[in-house]
Amino acid sequence: MKNFVTRLAATAVAVVSLTAAAHAFDPGSTECIAPANPGGGWDFTCRQAGKTLQDLGLVSGTMQVINMAGGGGGVAFAEVVNKRNDANNLIVAASSATSTRLAQGAYPGNTMDQVRWVGAVGADYGIVAVAKDSPINTLPELLEMIKSDPSSVSIAGGSAVGGWDHLKVLIAAKKFGIDDVRTIKYVAFDGGGEAVTQLLGGSVQAFTGDASEAKGFVDSGDIKVLAVLAPERLEGDFASFPTAKEQGIDVIGANWRGFYAPGGMSDEAYDYWVNAIGTVYDSAEWKDVMAQNGLAPLDMRGADFQAFVAESVDSITTISKEIGLIQ
Repeated sequence: MKNFVTRLAATAVAVVSLTAAAHAFDPGSTECIAPANPGGGWDFTCRQAGKTLQDLGLVSGTMQVINMAGGGGGVAFAEVVNKRNDANNLIVAASSATSTRLAQGAYPGNTMDQVRWVGAVGADYGIVAVAKDSPINTLPELLEMIKSDPSSVSIAGGSAVGGWDHLKVLIAAKKFGIDDVRTIKYVAFDGGGEAVTQLLGGSVQAFTGDASEAKGFVDSGDIKVLAVLAPERLEGDFASFPTAKEQGIDVIGANWRGFYAPGGMSDEAYDYWVNAIGTVYDSAEWKDVMAQNGLAPLDMRGADFQAFVAESVDSITTISKEIGLIQ
């Protein structure tokens, strides 16, 4: 009870502080770009954070969510850099998929330094799943099928080829003993929602994505989770699903979720958004969202988050070279 009261008081102080700051800066009609079609992880990040910003009174009115699919997030990134560089009312959902594409030079002419990194709102652990009626019941079974006959299994994900969803499967395959991971058939879609739809339609045999974007399909019973790529079992609705590590495959795939803002955003506006997203993360409301959607803690803001993303880009570049995705 004491911890709850302390947390509640801290949230109240943060809200009062941010409200005071809002008198000096008001972003006006706020927008969040989700760089994929509805139903995926970026869409989830925008909509859930936007709702919490509204519920806490941190933004005026309703935050508009704009779905801008294409290029594994590249279309949205280019739009922000080239056309909305000085927008003070805009934030963009980002994740490990964003840093992966930046690390691999997949956003032509764009680098992470062209935008301002606002903050993280949690980490979303990866999953590997199949349709509910699939004869496959474990991750080793799936990987053994791939090892025996790579052409027999196609795996769908919501990131582009070489993106984070793709990388997670390749890393797991390497751990399992599949030496030439280039033989794995990965099919890219614009967002996890579309990838799961293809799985349910029978076009592919497995799905690689994150816990939050699969939550609705888990609740409906449409998919069967073979493994969660976390160091230990998640709490809540995902507690019944085994980790890859439990099945003898020591791989962890954590997808951070957060936001970036236009590079030309004013310092006043940037500070506002860093405080606003930080207040969302600290709130009891967001803790409930995290628990309900399999998000694990990750608290990074402002300069710390900027440094974290830079380190992520560097490490992903190294991994990508090791598995032959880039030179």
